[in-house]
Amino acid sequence: MIPDWFVIGTVAFSVAALLNRFNKNLRWFNRLRRPRWLTFEGAIPWIWITIFICGSISAILTWRVAPNQGEIWLLMGGYLLLEVAIMAYTPVMCQLRSLRVGTAIGATGFFIGLILAYFVFQVSETAGAFLVPFLLWSPIGTYVTWAMIELNPREA
Repeated sequence: MIPDWFVIGTVAFSVAALLNRFNKNLRWFNRLRRPRWLTFEGAIPWIWITIFICGSISAILTWRVAPNQGEIWLLMGGYLLLEVAIMAYTPVMCQLRSLRVGTAIGATGFFIGLILAYFVFQVSETAGAFLVPFLLWSPIGTYVTWAMIELNPREA
């Protein structure tokens, strides 16, 4: 039998790798002006890696509460939907060259995460706690994108 952590980790990594292949027009995003207060941009990839690891741990803990029950499959679908929303941010925003679209995707991801966390906390408080890093970071990332609109009005 394949361990649950391996299946969940493989699915999470595969979805991220697949959707990352659609990252085009990164030059467009990289040339945009950033707010002066954005001094932590180099840490952002590490923040996201940590968030994805926490999300995977949350999914594993949720699965272990009651594997193969219908409710758990719905929650696993919620984790998948959240990852797709997170991973859609860069390729969709860059393809459309629109910071407003990026802001909307970031906000949508936050609300998906909030809804997922609400239901996960009912199943396992520990699993829900592992979603907190995303819930704390997502509004910050979304705000950074929104703040970039004023500095790059032609790219809004």
